Amino acid sequence: MAYSTAAQVNNIASLSSDLFYDILQRLDGSTIASAACACVAFSSISREERLWENVCSSMWPSTNSEEVKSLISSIGGFRKFYADCFPLIVNKEVPECQWNEYFEYNEELTEAEYYGDVNEFESLSPSDFVSLVDVRFKDQIICSKVLWGIPNANGFNGWFYKCPFHVDLLSCSLWNNGGDDDNENEITLTVSDGLPPIDSMERERKDGKLWRELSNCLRLSWIMVNRKIKQAANLASWSPLRGQRHWPTERDFVIRFGSVLPARGVLPCPVVGCILSMKFHVVSTEEEGSATRLRLTELSMQLEDMEGAHVNGRNSLLILKEALSCRRSKDYSEALESCQLYSKVQSELKEEKMRNEYRLDQLCIFSVIAAFATLWYYYIM
Repeated sequence: MAYSTAAQVNNIASLSSDLFYDILQRLDGSTIASAACACVAFSSISREERLWENVCSSMWPSTNSEEVKSLISSIGGFRKFYADCFPLIVNKEVPECQWNEYFEYNEELTEAEYYGDVNEFESLSPSDFVSLVDVRFKDQIICSKVLWGIPNANGFNGWFYKCPFHVDLLSCSLWNNGGDDDNENEITLTVSDGLPPIDSMERERKDGKLWRELSNCLRLSWIMVNRKIKQAANLASWSPLRGQRHWPTERDFVIRFGSVLPARGVLPCPVVGCILSMKFHVVSTEEEGSATRLRLTELSMQLEDMEGAHVNGRNSLLILKEALSCRRSKDYSEALESCQLYSKVQSELKEEKMRNEYRLDQLCIFSVIAAFATLWYYYIM
């Protein structure tokens, strides 16, 4: 008769710490946090930095370099970094659709009152910001980049501070690599990555199979870190919020992610939209004699106010700084609801603006007609 040689475990505390660590390192961050509440041993092991370093490395490959590891250690460590960047930004301060209340610019405001504390901006340097960006398609990493500082932002009187804020990560990377437009710098998606084979663009326009795959399977994480204030947050929505097919040409697809950031004290409107865009270009299809292949041509960030106007560089830096300490939630549906509410109110405001402009146009037309009628009356009299 065969007897089992496995020893019985009468108490979980009798297990070694190495075994506890071996168990926890196989879990994701959320499960580790839950396991830490189960017993004292799990709680103690879950505080180890190397455990959270592995979690962050798996979730965000952009954290793997020694420079980024040093950065994360300097702002509080990997455990704090995960706690700050895994939850998504949630902002429920989106106002009701009241155009006149939020977008009337008071001419009596001084520049300091309108833009907020000037001294605060003078202590804010673009070089303090670091972007850690990771793109996944069907859970496979296709792009992982780190951007140190904000490009082209030198000098207070420079054009960056007064012009619309726009950062294209791919252009920055290409410039840093010496501007060589070669295949080594290309980020592509092919059938081997899980793309469906596309017979032709005409067929794609009809069934939208490629568009659905991109919309359903792309994931984006754009973590912004400020080295000076030692704070970090994920500005992306993880899953796409919306997009455009065949724009600006039939072979281009634009996928948009983002979040709603607080702007109170910086702009007249209380919140702004952080727009993160990915643009893919169809390089080839099956009809053209080669496998279906897409190239990522843009990976960018910009901020828009509720009127749809782009926020300038100066105000964008102030808003990004405040965003790193705003409310976050692990509930994705809550973050999505926040973004949908913002889009809804923004659309209503645009419609209200169009109605106001239409009424103003009609009033001008009636005024001109009345003026001509009056002149004609005096002429025939």
